[in-house]
This record gives sequence, C-alpha cells and structure tokens, in this order.
Amino acid sequence: MKLSYRALLLVSLVLASIVVTLGAYVRLEDAGLGCPDWPGCYGHLIGIPDASHEISAAESAFPHAPVEADKAWKEMIHRYAASILGLCIIGLTFLGWKRSSSDAFWTRFLLILVIVQGALGMWTVTLLLKPVIVTLHLLGGLSVLAVLLGLAWRERMPHTSTLNFPRLRWAVALVLALVVVQIALGGWTSTNYAAMACPDYPTCKGSWVPSMDWQHAYVLTRELGQTATGEGLPLDALVAIHWTHRWFAMVVVLAVVLVGWRLMMVHQRLVGYGMAMIAAVLLQWGIGVANVWLEWPLMLAVMHNTGAAVLLTVVLATWVRLTPEKRFNA
Repeated sequence: MKLSYRALLLVSLVLASIVVTLGAYVRLEDAGLGCPDWPGCYGHLIGIPDASHEISAAESAFPHAPVEADKAWKEMIHRYAASILGLCIIGLTFLGWKRSSSDAFWTRFLLILVIVQGALGMWTVTLLLKPVIVTLHLLGGLSVLAVLLGLAWRERMPHTSTLNFPRLRWAVALVLALVVVQIALGGWTSTNYAAMACPDYPTCKGSWVPSMDWQHAYVLTRELGQTATGEGLPLDALVAIHWTHRWFAMVVVLAVVLVGWRLMMVHQRLVGYGMAMIAAVLLQWGIGVANVWLEWPLMLAVMHNTGAAVLLTVVLATWVRLTPEKRFNA
C-alpha cells in the first residue's frame, strides 16, 4: 500500500507539471475559448466536431463561436490531462485516508483544491476569460502542484533529517510569499494580454517610469479588455500591469539570491538548495528579459510560465527541508 501511494503520488506530480505547462500553452495560443462550453466541446465529451454535419450543428448551436479545430483540440487535451490528474488525486485521497491522519488531511485538502480548480476551469469558459478567474485558475494549478510536491518531498525525506534553522526557515517562507505574489502579478499580466505593453527592456516605452493608468489596472471585477464601466481598457493600464510585474521581479531576484547565498553559507547540506534557488530565479529572470527582446515567441513564453512553476517548487522544497515534520501533521 505504501509503494502504491508513493507511485500514485509521483504520477500525480508529473501530471500536475504537464497540466500547468499545457494550461500556459493553451492560454498563450489564445485557445482558452477553443471550446465554448464545458466540460465537453460543442457538446462532445470525446473529441471535437470534425464531420461537416457535426461542424454545421455545432456552429448552429454556438453561432458566436465558429469551430477552430486546432484551438479546440488544444483545449480538450488540456482538459483530458486535468481530468486524469483529478482521478489520480481521488485515488490519493483514498490511499491517504488508509495511511495516517496527516496524509488523510493533506490528500483531502488536495481533493478540495482540485474540485475548486475544476470550477475555476468551468468559469474560465462560461465567464469568457474574465481576468480574475483566469488568474485564480493559474494560481490554483500551481497550488495543486505545490501540495503534491510537499507530499512527495515529505515521503522522500525522513523527518529526522530536518535541519533546525528557524530564522532561515522564516526567511525562506518570506521568499516563498514573494514568489507567490510575483506569480500572481505574472498571471494578471498574462490574462490581461499585457505582456507586450512594454516592448523594450530595461526601460518601458523608452522611459524608466512611463505613463501609467493605475485606476483601471488592478480592478478585479472587470471583464477582459474593459474597464469596470464597460469601456475599452486604456493602454496605459496595461503598461501599469506589465511595469509592476517587471519591477517586482527584481525584488524577488534580490531576495532569492540573498537567501540562497545564506543557505549555501550556513550548512553543507543546504548548498544544493541555495544553488538551485539562485539558478532558478536567474534563469526565470533571463527568460523574461529574452521574451521582451524577442517579442514573446510562443515556446519561450511557455518556458517562462514553466519557469515560474520550477522556481515555486524549488523554494517550497527548501522550506519543507527546513520545516520539522510535526508541523505538517493535521
């Protein structure tokens, strides 16, 4: 039973990584509404309309959404992968319930998280890519990945090997919080299609502090591309969104490098963690800069989303390494 739990946990962790990357790919390919309904695609639970009579029926039922097969398939592959992940987590919940109270707590929490994530996926479609919903969907996917990583790392690492550095643990926790905020800012940038609002780097539109519209930039209740009153979203609001994400990234880079360096100095067994944190944040920063300079090529943009997940998992793994086992018990 223990081996089965570990195997399913590993499969779930790999699947969650794939689902996060696929989600970024679908969003960046503008295929989030490739299927105008949910959970099926033009009423098809398996596949998409492909025969001429099926396409005609689909376009009659959804006159506002003509069938685009390539986008529809991208969206459905993402949904299929997410559904398989959901089934794996149901299995984990069952196995966790039979192991210990701590495993039961965390796997049930994970199941609730996946259910909420599924609802956010549905609302992403039914609410027509409302930015706050899409951003929450992104954060939900990364949260699932983070919990799975925490469970997998705890399986791998005996509690007796925890290193007792309370202040350093708090420093890593602060870095973890900064990374989460930066990912949320990145999600808001992506879901508002503000990635190209600043076409140059390190300046933005030739200025260190360009003209920005803060009044409309972070209104959570508005629709995609609109202000809260339904008018077109000003370009200066997109600039404010991008500029915030860009410069908060420098705060994250500085914090991760400082804490990573401290990890390397404190204990030999933490050298690898410190190096991994520094490498992950510098690589992510480099990919972000390259995206601006190269005008956001698709694969590099997907790598930027995947890099955020890698940075999150590295920092989280470091925090788990410094956290006593008893703190994970429910």
